[in-house]
Amino acid sequence: MKHKNLLLLFMLGLTLNIKAQNSTDHLLSYLLGSFTSSEQAIADTSYFEIELEIVQIWSNRQNGPWMYVEQAVASNKDKPYRQRVYQLIKTEDGKYESVVWTFNNPLRFAGGWKKDNPLEDLTPDSLTIRKGCSVVLEWNPEGFYEGSTIKNECESNLRGATYATSEVIVKEDRFFSWDRGFNEKGEQVWGAEKGGYVFIKK
Repeated sequence: MKHKNLLLLFMLGLTLNIKAQNSTDHLLSYLLGSFTSSEQAIADTSYFEIELEIVQIWSNRQNGPWMYVEQAVASNKDKPYRQRVYQLIKTEDGKYESVVWTFNNPLRFAGGWKKDNPLEDLTPDSLTIRKGCSVVLEWNPEGFYEGSTIKNECESNLRGATYATSEVIVKEDRFFSWDRGFNEKGEQVWGAEKGGYVFIKK
């Protein structure tokens, strides 16, 4: 009987651990932080040294969590080339949708990740959703989250592109991100060619 009870406790603990891993808060804990691609840039000069900051915002809102994401070349960090707001939503099939939002005059918030209450002066009704650009992630039992945008639904006009794709793998101490733009013929016109960027958490 004692061994049976121990087995039940073990199975319960295992179940609770799996549920804890497969949760929005768990994914959020992997995503938040300061990241750098410096190690990759040193090993392969075709990659830039990129600094990435991800902080939680609007923690009092129930339809989140929400994050502010700032991405910049390390040598020019005060002028980020990408600033976004991400909203994490757990879908009915148990996956996670990272909804991408933009906002006007983003450079006025450059460095906002350093503040105690980042983007407190910005409200969700000031955001514009990037339709079709959400990244859908799911938990891989090997210990990470992985996902991508859906086919060619994310419209882009950057450098002659008509659509963009993102492939993402999120681990506890790093994540892999491969963003690419394609023209109407399906030819890649921007983004890393060899593979995605590897960002290591500082």
